Amino acid sequence: MAVEVLKISSEAPDRQVIDYAASFIRRGRVVAIPTDTVYGLSTDPFNLAAIERVFRVKGRPESQALPILVNSVEQAITLIRDVPDGFLTLANKLWPGALTIVVEATHRLPLKVTGNTGRVALRWPDSRIASALIEAVGGPITGTSANLSGYPSCTNASAIVEQLGDRLPLILDSGDTGVTLSSTIVRIENDNWFVAREGALPESEIRKALGA
Repeated sequence: MAVEVLKISSEAPDRQVIDYAASFIRRGRVVAIPTDTVYGLSTDPFNLAAIERVFRVKGRPESQALPILVNSVEQAITLIRDVPDGFLTLANKLWPGALTIVVEATHRLPLKVTGNTGRVALRWPDSRIASALIEAVGGPITGTSANLSGYPSCTNASAIVEQLGDRLPLILDSGDTGVTLSSTIVRIENDNWFVAREGALPESEIRKALGA
């Protein structure tokens, strides 16, 4: 079955389109959505069958965690076991934005979504579409990049169709994101932190936020 591609405005997302996409996610399906960086694959992170579906769509090893998108710092806190001070500092200063923060996951989250590591990668993207979708779904969603594992990340819907084609039921198309870099990943362990992947947010901004 051919993937359905629906146009949506990044500035003023159509509520009907958002609700339609949310209905797929609530049923455990995987939807490709635009963010403030590259397009992502979104589903319900609490649904084991949905998580397995994301891994199959991407051809991604199940030892790799799936990033989770939130639409508030408070929502992110509900997914963390012990909230580090560094997390709160970074989240309050640099979210919403192109920063993913890796911390210890709460036991509420299925171990499979953490890549069996017990750690969760959290991000609040600066995206009205993502935030509206999270609100419509009623909780966080996955946000791993919408591409085949090992292939370039996709910044527009046509690239997703080319890579993933009939592996997806739905793509929300807001045009090209104009950003080729994925989010920067910071890992926090107790009082220590390090940049696991430098992306759209420079490391200098992280050091500045932490007073390092």
